[in-house]
Amino acid sequence: MATTQLTQANFEQTITNNNIVLVDFWAPWCGPCRNFAPIFEEVSEKYPDVVFGKVNTDEERDLGGQFQIRSIPTLMIFREQIILFSQAGSLPESALEEVIGKALALDMETVRAEMAKQEPTEKA
Repeated sequence: MATTQLTQANFEQTITNNNIVLVDFWAPWCGPCRNFAPIFEEVSEKYPDVVFGKVNTDEERDLGGQFQIRSIPTLMIFREQIILFSQAGSLPESALEEVIGKALALDMETVRAEMAKQEPTEKA
């Protein structure tokens, strides 16, 4: 599967309508971003059930701000609309595949249960 350009108009829908989405926050002037792009594209071909999206932070400043992107490239992995991974910097192909494998292997019921434990309880 090729990568998908994500914008303010299609970002939320993409995250909501897909089980797992990898997002590469990048910019055209960024050397490490340009070096990471072919790795991201190549790995996307190996995972047809995963959406690989790219956010051009120069064009989509609101999305960059919404996710507090301070350094690019930044990679995020969403699974069932939950951010499981967020890291600035590019990854070699093997590390990217390892992170994807771990995200796919997670038991999301356990993740939700852990998140619920960490949420502060409301006082009446």
